[in-house]
Amino acid sequence: EFQSADSGAAKFVPAQCSSLRKGGHVLIKNRPCKIVDMSTSKTGKHGHAKVKFTAVDIFNGTKHEMLESSTHNVSIPNVTRSEWQLLDIGDEDYLSLMDENGTTREDLQLPESDLGEKIRADFEADENINIIVLAAIKREQVMDYKKQAQ
Repeated sequence: EFQSADSGAAKFVPAQCSSLRKGGHVLIKNRPCKIVDMSTSKTGKHGHAKVKFTAVDIFNGTKHEMLESSTHNVSIPNVTRSEWQLLDIGDEDYLSLMDENGTTREDLQLPESDLGEKIRADFEADENINIIVLAAIKREQVMDYKKQAQ
C-alpha cells in the first residue's frame, strides 16, 4: 500500500544567497520572483555579508525586496515555460489549448487584461496563435502569445 504522490518535480529548491544572480528566480514572501537587482554589503563587525534582493513577482509584476545573510539558503522556485496552440476560446473565456504532443487542456482562462483582448482579437481574425504559459508553485498563468507563421 503506497501513498499517491505528484510527479516528484520539486516546487522549489534551496540555494545559497551568494550564488544567485540578476535575472534568476527567488521565492520572496512565498511568491516566485525574478531578480532585477541585487547588492552585497561588506561583512560587519560581528558577522556576515548581507545580500539585498530587488525582485518582481513573475505573475503580477509587483516589486518585492529581501535582505538575507549571504551564507543563508533561500528557496528558488521551479519556473517552467510552455507553449500551447490555441484551438478555441470557450465559455467563461476558458482557453482550449494543445501542446506539440497532441495533449489538450481547458483549465486556463483568457487573461483579464490588454493581453487577453489582443489574444481574442487575433484569434477572431483567424490567426494561428501559440499561448505561452508560465508555471511555478502550483500556479499557471498565460503570460504572452505569438502568432504562428502561416
